[in-house]
Amino acid sequence: MRILLSAFLLISTHVFVLAQTPKTVSRLTLPNGWGLTPVGRSIPLGDLPLNLAVSPNSKRLAVTNNGQSTQSIQLIDLSEEKVLSEVEIAKSWVGLRFSPDGKKLLASGGNDNRVLIYDVTGDKLTKIDSVVLGKPWPNRISVAGIETDKTGSTLYAVTKDDSMLYVCDLATKQVKNRIKLPAEAYTCLRSPISDELFITVWGGDKVLIYDPKQQKITGEISTGSRPNDLVFTRNGKFLFVANANENSVSVIDVKTRKVLETVTTALYPDAPAGSTPNGLALSSDQKSLLVANADNNCLAVFDVSNPGRSRSLGFIPTGWYPTAVKVVGKKVLVANGKGFSSKANPNGPNPYKRRESGTEYIAGLFKGTLSLFDLPKPAELTSLTKLVYQNTPYTKEKEKLAAGEQNNPIPKRVGEKSAQIKYVFYIIKENRTYDQVFGDMPGGNGDTSLCLFPEKVTPNQHALAREFILLDNFYVDAEVSADGHNWSTAAYANDYVEKNWPTSYGGRGGTYDFEGSRPIAYPKKGFIWDYCQRAGVRYRSYGEFEAYSKRKGSALDGRFAPNYPDYDLKIKDIDRVDVWKKDIDSLIAANAVPHFSSIRLGNNHTSGARIGAPTPAAHVADNDLALGRFIEYLSKSPIWKESAVFVLEDDAQNGADHVDAHRSPALVISPYTKRKHVEHTMYSTSGMLRTMELILGLPPMSQYDAAATPMFACFTNTPTLTPYTHIPANIDLDAKNTAMTEPARQSEKLDLRFADKIDDRLFNEIIWKAVKGEHSIMPAPRRGAFLQVAEADDDDDDK
Repeated sequence: MRILLSAFLLISTHVFVLAQTPKTVSRLTLPNGWGLTPVGRSIPLGDLPLNLAVSPNSKRLAVTNNGQSTQSIQLIDLSEEKVLSEVEIAKSWVGLRFSPDGKKLLASGGNDNRVLIYDVTGDKLTKIDSVVLGKPWPNRISVAGIETDKTGSTLYAVTKDDSMLYVCDLATKQVKNRIKLPAEAYTCLRSPISDELFITVWGGDKVLIYDPKQQKITGEISTGSRPNDLVFTRNGKFLFVANANENSVSVIDVKTRKVLETVTTALYPDAPAGSTPNGLALSSDQKSLLVANADNNCLAVFDVSNPGRSRSLGFIPTGWYPTAVKVVGKKVLVANGKGFSSKANPNGPNPYKRRESGTEYIAGLFKGTLSLFDLPKPAELTSLTKLVYQNTPYTKEKEKLAAGEQNNPIPKRVGEKSAQIKYVFYIIKENRTYDQVFGDMPGGNGDTSLCLFPEKVTPNQHALAREFILLDNFYVDAEVSADGHNWSTAAYANDYVEKNWPTSYGGRGGTYDFEGSRPIAYPKKGFIWDYCQRAGVRYRSYGEFEAYSKRKGSALDGRFAPNYPDYDLKIKDIDRVDVWKKDIDSLIAANAVPHFSSIRLGNNHTSGARIGAPTPAAHVADNDLALGRFIEYLSKSPIWKESAVFVLEDDAQNGADHVDAHRSPALVISPYTKRKHVEHTMYSTSGMLRTMELILGLPPMSQYDAAATPMFACFTNTPTLTPYTHIPANIDLDAKNTAMTEPARQSEKLDLRFADKIDDRLFNEIIWKAVKGEHSIMPAPRRGAFLQVAEADDDDDDK
């Protein structure tokens, strides 16, 4: 039985009027267009807090911060609402638990493959011991959730990489037993009544039951996609399981081992992916369930006093990406993984002190916060629910009928397809900000002092922006390439992606599990190629998601251009375009041109200052020339009159921008795009995807592209068929780094086999100095708050 949110029904029947609703609300708009109006008081936390643990006496709260920069454990006094103690931890992850007597705190050591034990009898965290599960990374274990038996003598730890349950003796600190699980685990929780341990199999869509008496798994219960957090009712009769990949919570009858009902946590029924429930808590009276919707930036609240007949009570606005929720008495505690805003940094970091706190690299910039407030009363909850809907640009109406205009090549209604454009070419590049490339463009909002690859290096990108459209208000949805390629191909990065990339990017071990290489990182309904496949749209990939193409039965199996090179900085992008030319010629001759082609041109990532590798300018110039040749060839082909090319960076992490670290260069090129036009509309990765989806007749893949503004303002119904002629490179494409400078020595230590398997904070500095000089100081990106004052709905709207 699936329960739809009655909050939606309240809105649709106009029962949502409340005198308490403020006429104006200070709302912070994120670079993706979604708003924040967090309630309550707040305490600053560390980088990406992923879990909270409450002490048995309810006086202390522990927090584990698991981000890219400094990882730490914090101890907070709940009555005084202040941090008592904080300790850095070399490697950590989501596991966090107080011992039953409250004297110790146990924390996951992540890829150090151990569980750390802290004394918390006073007001300080004091490390006293650890339980070693195995040798550290690269031994693949990765401790996730942890639990103890009711006496505190046995430790249970479930793992992500070797998919095991470890049973350990806390007295001897020895592993007593290892039990194989069917897939990656997230957490485990002991029944408050029996000794049974319940385990969420994150990658297996089920909950397993371990019986310590029989020392084996004795049962399993199917759940929704990507189950993560768990919470029991106090009497142990019912278990709630958050399903991150499908906007739901499974309500389980523990005795019968059956799912009684599935409650939908999204703001609208049948919403696509994008709510990401990943934290659960029950009110003190056990009547209300609170669910942290990470990607909706809110809590969903349900009346669960009669499990099996649960009903929605509404929503509470939180900070950015809530990851955990707890209730202590009447007090609600919420960990906001990315804090409250996209922060500005006008002073910038000092590259010679990059290891000190305060260095502003995007992967470690957004510090978490703890929100504290009393559980709202029904009238307050109704008012707060209205705020959440005002913060949320997604609606069911937008999902089916996008913003647009009549007689535009971009249809408004899903499924119509464009009458003018039949062939979409989607070019994905690597890691540049707007100011790095277009900071020197007249007419755009650029900062020339931050322009690292100006028109001399990128003449084709400048010419294309000048001849077609200059977009100076485009933002990527991602922070780095690990989530960037998922955002660029699915308009979504699920909780596995968001919670794991900071570990590897921080140099703490872990594999590059992204770009289709690990199924647990997939959205439930797949990527844009899966949507093309289901809709009968012809498609092909040139270099994007090679790992996905190698999975038998995947949507790219047999649809990946066989001779097109994968990401490899030793291969020029101009050579990649030559491969594409031969392939497209054969497809045109066979009347089999794909309606959707994804093309990876990633050499603008550069190799830094590595000796013998192309200089950063040579890499970027190669990428620019490849794009120019691509557009020229297509514009002189017989399919040009029905084509559109969309170009973006998968992320914008590798440089400075005076508006926001997410702002990035993007291009839209077609006979039907406006000419010599500057467009200031705020667009995003998801908005570009939505535009392509509408052209192809595809539905949105997530709430993000469903909510995003399509790029119809870039198009006209009157085509201009004039072909483009590429501009030759002004830079020697074979120029190599030759000087053994400090940036060169640093570059030698970086693993450039993958797009971002490096310390990108350092890599930014290397590129800057390689271009500007070894002793130049690198300006840093500025992050705007996008603060807006949103008018509340007029009373007439609520009548």
